[in-house]
Amino acid sequence: MTVVGFPFHLLHIEQTDISALPLRCLRVLFVPALAEEMFFRGLLVKDRSETSNPWVSATLATVLFVAWHGIETLFLHHAAPIFLRTDFLVCAAVLGAACAIMRWRSASLWPAVIFHWLVVVTWQTWLGGPGFQALM
Repeated sequence: MTVVGFPFHLLHIEQTDISALPLRCLRVLFVPALAEEMFFRGLLVKDRSETSNPWVSATLATVLFVAWHGIETLFLHHAAPIFLRTDFLVCAAVLGAACAIMRWRSASLWPAVIFHWLVVVTWQTWLGGPGFQALM
């Protein structure tokens, strides 16, 4: 994601007021991390005990995850300038694929939830991503 995010200025290091960090951590845990992972990886990606070939379900989950971000702009109008950017969608695809692989390999949703949470909190806190209020 850094290979795409930094050159196109989706990601940029910025100083931030970390007083909002505890609330951000809590919000991001539930939406998007837990909510999106439950659907896109929990329901769609089988684990190793269910299949030895996760590529079809992982690819489907990743494509739907990327498409979801476009659909979100229908009701999160302020998100459109970011969520419809090609570099953002590429980063979403990388995140979605990584989370799908984690789900399949671990047979648990939690590694994907934690990774998704960590990526979004880092992006919103130190790498220039918009916070919750900016997307509403």
